[in-house]
Amino acid sequence: MLSLKDIKKDYVVGDSTVSALKGVSIDFRENEFVSILGPSGCGKTTLLNIIGGLDRYTSGDLNINGKSTKDFKDCDWDSYRNHSIGFVFQSYNLIPHQTVLSNVELALTLSGVSKSERRERAVKALEQVGLGDQLHKKPNQMSGGQMQRVAIARALVNEPDILLADEPTGALDTETSVQIMELLKSISKDKLIIMVTHNPELAMKYSSRIIKLLDGKVIDDSDPLDKNVVEPIKKPEKEPTKADKKAAKKERKKLKTSMSFLTALSLSRNNLMTKKARTLLTSFAGSIGIIGIALILSISNGVQLYIDQVQSDTLSSYPLQITKTTASIGEIMNTMAKNHEDSANHDKDKVYSQNAMGEMINTLMEETKVNNLEKFKKYLDDNSDLKDLTSDVQYTYATTLNVFTESDSGVMQVNPSTLLEDMGYMSSTQMEAMSMSGSMGGMGTDVWSEMIDNEELIDKQYDVIAGRLPEKYNEVVLVVDKNNEINDYVLYSLGLLDPSSLNGIVRRAMAGEDISVDSKQHVYTYDELLDLKFKVVPTPDFYKKKDGVWEDMTGDESYMKKAVANGTEISVVGILRPDEDASSASISGAIGYRHDLMTYLIDEVDNSEIVKEQIANPDIDVFTGLKFKTDENAADTDSSSETVSDSTADTESKADETADSSDTDKKAGLVAGDSSMEIPEGMTEEQYKALMEQSGASDTGELADMGMNAMGSMDMSAIQGGDMSSLTETQKKYIASLSDEQLELMKQMLKEQSDTNADQLANSGKYSTSNYDNNMKTLGYSVVEDPDSINIYPVDFASKEKIIDIIDDYNDSVGEEDKIEYTDYVGLMMSSITSIINAIGYVLIAFVAISLVVSSIMIGIITYISVLERTKEIGILRSIGASKRDISRVFNAETVIVGFVAGALGIIISYLLTIPINMIIAHLTDVPIRASIPVSAAVILIAISVCLTLIAGLFPSRVAAKKDPVIALRTE
Repeated sequence: MLSLKDIKKDYVVGDSTVSALKGVSIDFRENEFVSILGPSGCGKTTLLNIIGGLDRYTSGDLNINGKSTKDFKDCDWDSYRNHSIGFVFQSYNLIPHQTVLSNVELALTLSGVSKSERRERAVKALEQVGLGDQLHKKPNQMSGGQMQRVAIARALVNEPDILLADEPTGALDTETSVQIMELLKSISKDKLIIMVTHNPELAMKYSSRIIKLLDGKVIDDSDPLDKNVVEPIKKPEKEPTKADKKAAKKERKKLKTSMSFLTALSLSRNNLMTKKARTLLTSFAGSIGIIGIALILSISNGVQLYIDQVQSDTLSSYPLQITKTTASIGEIMNTMAKNHEDSANHDKDKVYSQNAMGEMINTLMEETKVNNLEKFKKYLDDNSDLKDLTSDVQYTYATTLNVFTESDSGVMQVNPSTLLEDMGYMSSTQMEAMSMSGSMGGMGTDVWSEMIDNEELIDKQYDVIAGRLPEKYNEVVLVVDKNNEINDYVLYSLGLLDPSSLNGIVRRAMAGEDISVDSKQHVYTYDELLDLKFKVVPTPDFYKKKDGVWEDMTGDESYMKKAVANGTEISVVGILRPDEDASSASISGAIGYRHDLMTYLIDEVDNSEIVKEQIANPDIDVFTGLKFKTDENAADTDSSSETVSDSTADTESKADETADSSDTDKKAGLVAGDSSMEIPEGMTEEQYKALMEQSGASDTGELADMGMNAMGSMDMSAIQGGDMSSLTETQKKYIASLSDEQLELMKQMLKEQSDTNADQLANSGKYSTSNYDNNMKTLGYSVVEDPDSINIYPVDFASKEKIIDIIDDYNDSVGEEDKIEYTDYVGLMMSSITSIINAIGYVLIAFVAISLVVSSIMIGIITYISVLERTKEIGILRSIGASKRDISRVFNAETVIVGFVAGALGIIISYLLTIPINMIIAHLTDVPIRASIPVSAAVILIAISVCLTLIAGLFPSRVAAKKDPVIALRTE
């Protein structure tokens, strides 16, 4: 029946190899009670695990009913454990969140037994061990002896041929041990029982055969089968026929184990119910993005407020700004207005369509470009007239100013500020965008801002009420308002008030908790504020080299304390208050620093070891050690990309049929990733790249997504495939109104997105997902001669016009590729209020959508924690025959449940919030806005939540599936 032939098992530990079994050969009878004795470490449990199919032998052979297991696959071992083996463990190994009956039934669910038969056989097995009246108890409600009986019932329920018992009485008292041994002895009349024990008395009393092991070898066998000599297995007289092979294959398929998704859902649901509070909080966190998108969709047409007028001295807050990637918004508006006037050349006896969206896309492509700021900076530095026309010319860089404070409780990040994120108000991505907004003259989240390098203007706008203006790079000033007050947001951000008291306050408030915020007025002396100290830490100092790659250490509290302690100390040397007559102020934050602090920081970053290593190795990602993907190595993955892209071939071919031959060539170039493909008419390659950056999209796929969001429920596959049957009449008319060029652009974007997704799948893990430029940006690398943006502060409106003339003169003197486009904030606010407000709405939706993805990743992390918590359960499931796929299915089911609850919770909360929102809108405005969420949108948002959490849980589920069952069973 069961025969071991020269079984050896070696473990590699470091540089050495440990032999656990050294040529063990044993033959077993079909029904006998075998006890294996030996000291700890002699190989008893290893032998048991190999017999049970939990572990694999290094050499030798394990024969089952005369069949060798040398060629067994994972599915064969799973079936063997499920149908032929029953395990009884010392620590019982019952799943704690399942009832006694469910624990016993579990092995039958993997065998595909019907529900009624499962129940009947499980009850019978429990009655056989004397627990027929304990069916619905949980394991923690039972004694040790009762739990061991449940384990025996679970081992017997599938009617296995072999029962393996690993120290079954090791955790029991003497009386209970005798009961368990009597039970095992009675079972051994019909089955082979192999027991590992340290108790020779029990072995002698109850076993029919005792085998002793020492140092991985059999040293004694009290009743060997034919004195351990087995006749050789006779070879079959003839080769098996095709019919025999087909029958054998059918039998294997019948015995194959598989867990249904409903069973996986049941296991995961019971596990989540044991952690109700954590599950609810996790679901609520995941629902925040859903709530945000639902509310923005419901009130997106309610924003109609903006600034009425701008006075001349606000130019100090709204400069002429030139960024690396920009577009002449004024030209865009003028072009669109002209096109609209031209299109209005018709009679008014009918209603005509207006191609506003197509015109907007075409105009944006034409007007977007990349500025050569390095060359323009040199021109400005050499221009002697500019000094008299400007208050300051400010150069900004992508280098992040990381500011911290130190206290007894640890270090706190002051800049970039994370206060709103900690409160639960917005995500880190939104915080970054808000900070960028502040740097461009808007209301940012950071309280640190660069001062204008014009002491005369600062003297006009501010009064120095204590101390002095900064004179060195490591000196800053604190700005109070006209009433000598500091906003409490600033106090929390700077650590003057405890920011930890606000952690999660928004989420808690939305959950209906009673929230108390420190509302008393705090008073500070000038000396106390002038004693404030901060530390500036360059971004490269956040990384530490380990095993040849650089690791982000921001999560290591001890490391961060040392990094901050070694940072550059910054002192507050003055306190400023806005002058009574000033209508505007040039310092947007509460802390103003000099420009030379940024140049000092840039120098520190540029001379850091990690930056130097990345510059020296431009083809290697210093964070992962992987190569960056380039045009040269892209060909290596073409075959993989083609394989993954097959699923989109039909749709693409349909789209190809609707275009002419030249358009087909363009799209084929896009699919192949040909960087030399023809750019849409009217655009250069630089303009095409600039369009992506200007729109906030990293590639055409993302821009296509943004377009799809803008067009609501339209089925974009209909556009790509040429099948318009799923569109509404209104949507069909809209498609019909587009020009061939506009329709082709839309198809091209969708195709680009499909190819990008396929390319990422094909190259996963082979090349770095980042690139050289992104890494340098992450590290804060900048070159002083090549700024990220230029802010020109005119003295007055007349000076602004002269500065524009200087820019025009520069543009006339250079080639087309070096011409400069700038943004006139004051001009924009006067002429494009509606456009900006609409853009804000789109940006808010994008931000909230990002937060939804971030929350899904958080759920993935929680799922990974669940994997760690349920490691023993993984081992138990594998021991009763669950496959790796079954284990993945269990954790995928858990993420589906969490995603559904998060989505449903988000929609319910959003529906409730629309009630007070409608009341407030009705009370404050006369605009007839009634916020409501369409049912279809609610269903789609829930589906999105489920899909995102399922995707986020794929990695943890794969980790769970790969766990070694032997190691998993040892986990406590």
